[in-house]
Amino acid sequence: MNMKTKKRLTGIAVHLIMAVIVVICLFPVLWMCIISVKTVGESITGFNALRVETPTLANYRRLFELIPLGQNLYNSLFTTILGTVTSLFFCALAGFAFAKYRFPGREALFYFVIATMMITPEVGSVPLFIIMRKIGMINSLWSLIIPRIATAVGIFYMRQYIMDVPDEIVEAARIDGCSEFGIFARVVVPVIKPALASWASLTVIARWNDFFWPLLFLRKTSKYTLMVSVSMLPTSDGLSTPWQVVLAGTTLVIVPSILLYLVMQMFQKEGLTAGAVKG
Repeated sequence: MNMKTKKRLTGIAVHLIMAVIVVICLFPVLWMCIISVKTVGESITGFNALRVETPTLANYRRLFELIPLGQNLYNSLFTTILGTVTSLFFCALAGFAFAKYRFPGREALFYFVIATMMITPEVGSVPLFIIMRKIGMINSLWSLIIPRIATAVGIFYMRQYIMDVPDEIVEAARIDGCSEFGIFARVVVPVIKPALASWASLTVIARWNDFFWPLLFLRKTSKYTLMVSVSMLPTSDGLSTPWQVVLAGTTLVIVPSILLYLVMQMFQKEGLTAGAVKG
C-alpha cells in the first residue's frame, strides 16, 4: 500500500468519525423537533419517537395560549441584539485603548480587569440586584443589558486582537488628521472584523440562552424572555403540560441560536479571507 492510498484511507476514516460525531450531536435536536410536531397521544420514547403518524402544529398553537409568546420573543430579540451591539462597541473601544494608548496605570488597570475574570458573575448577583432595585430597573429589560455592557473577557479578547494592528498605521492616520474615534472606526474596526464576528457569535448565543439574570431581574410574565417562559411551561397552566408542547417551546429557543451561529460563522469566514485577496 503506497503513501497516497494511506493518506486517502486516513482522510476517509477521519471524515467518517467526524460524521458520526455530528450525527450524535444533532440527534437530540432532531428528536426534539420531531416530538414537537407529534400529537399528544403518540409515543415519545424509544425508536417509535422518530416516527410521526400525524404531523401537527397544534403544540405550537398551544404555546400561544400558555405564554405571551410574541412578547417574550420580542424581549429576547431586544436584549440579545442590543446587548450584543453594545458589548461589541464598548469591548472593542476598551480593547483599543488598552492596546494602542500609553497612560499611567495602564498595565495595573488591565490586570485588574483580567483579575475579575476569576470571579464568577453570580457572586455579585445580590449587590447587583440591590443596585438595580435602587435605580428602579427591576422588571426592566435594560437590567439585562447595562450591567454587562462590557465584560472582562470581551475586553481582553479585543485587546489581544487589536495589538496585532501595526502602530505605523495608527500613527499615519493621526498624521493625516484623523480623529481618535475616526482611527478606531475607520482603521481598527475594518481590520478586526473576524474578531468582532467571533465575539458577536459568542455574545448572541449567550444572551439568547441567558436564564439566570432574566429570572433574577424580571418579575412579570410579559417581561420574561423566551428562555424563562419556556422553562415554566411544564406547570404554566397549573397542570402538567404535555412534553410535546414543552419541546415545541424548546425548539423555538434552540433552533434560532443554531441558525444565528451559522450566519455569524459566514461573516467570520468572509473577514478572515478578505485580507488574503490581492487587489
